[in-house]
Amino acid sequence: MSAATAHWVQPSGALDFPYEVHPTEEVDLAGWVDEHPGVVDGWLARHGAVLFTGFAVDLVTFSRVATSVGGAALPYRERTTPRSELTPGVYTSTEYPPDQRIPLHNENAYQRCFPTRLVFCCLDAPHSGGTTPVADCRRVLARLAPATVAGFRDRGVRYLRSFGDGAGLSWPEAFGTANRDQVEAYCRQEAIDLHWRGAGGLHTAQVRPALLRHPHHRQEVWFNHVNLFHVSALDRSLADALTAQLGPDGMPLNVTYGDGTPIPADLVAEIRAAYDAEAVAVAWRPGDVLVVDNLLVAHGREPFTGPRRIVVSMAGRHCHDLGALPNPSAASPPATADAGGADR
Repeated sequence: MSAATAHWVQPSGALDFPYEVHPTEEVDLAGWVDEHPGVVDGWLARHGAVLFTGFAVDLVTFSRVATSVGGAALPYRERTTPRSELTPGVYTSTEYPPDQRIPLHNENAYQRCFPTRLVFCCLDAPHSGGTTPVADCRRVLARLAPATVAGFRDRGVRYLRSFGDGAGLSWPEAFGTANRDQVEAYCRQEAIDLHWRGAGGLHTAQVRPALLRHPHHRQEVWFNHVNLFHVSALDRSLADALTAQLGPDGMPLNVTYGDGTPIPADLVAEIRAAYDAEAVAVAWRPGDVLVVDNLLVAHGREPFTGPRRIVVSMAGRHCHDLGALPNPSAASPPATADAGGADR
């Protein structure tokens, strides 16, 4: 480590969460991180998220920066939202219309294994809005009623997805392949119960913990997608229309307790209120890089106007221990034969 260059990146004093740092000299961010290993890890361990501001990072240099601060990039599998891969391991942020808000969440918390670190970069800042709210999930957990937490801790969360009805992503988009055998192999590996429906439909169910104990400091955090998958996340008229068209078992996304018991809407409202109370808005400037410990910190997106372009790379890997959770097959709908005959 070079002591001579250590002071070239310093706290700005503007934000403690996320921890905001800026350059004091003209510096190559990826090179500086490589030269000072462990510094970013230490900041993340204390603060959960670090905002590098004032650095001239663009799409060309972002891959190096992301690898330096996060490690080797992961592919984006089991997608729930549309994204484009711009360069290997670098994706657009969720491609939802700009007037839509994306609620706070931990990336891929519904999966068996998920990234431990997210690296975002602003290529173009919006004209207005478009902040990325972040929230410490330890503090979110502390805001929830003990009875609410106990119910989720004991039963876990069952995530339901239906593909092939023209709503949401298709299963080839979600799994990154149109090969059924590959999808089935992936689902077996990741403890996902699946049923093919008709010529092009697929239903999946997976039970995951609702809480997570951080592998390093061992603190417990709120870690799930209940507020995103629950039907109350949809506009009421859209939810009613989809339910009437597809039925409750055909919704693109749905969620219950791990044993199949419905989750009351008032509990989901409590969860959303806890996220909102802990949210800190991060305003973007071109070249900014935000590094997030995905196990500690949730993120989202506010509506915006103008050409907001944020890219993201995901790295690291941590997996749930599923041993004590209910069996998703016990609560799943019956298998349906596909066009080729018996369910596979």
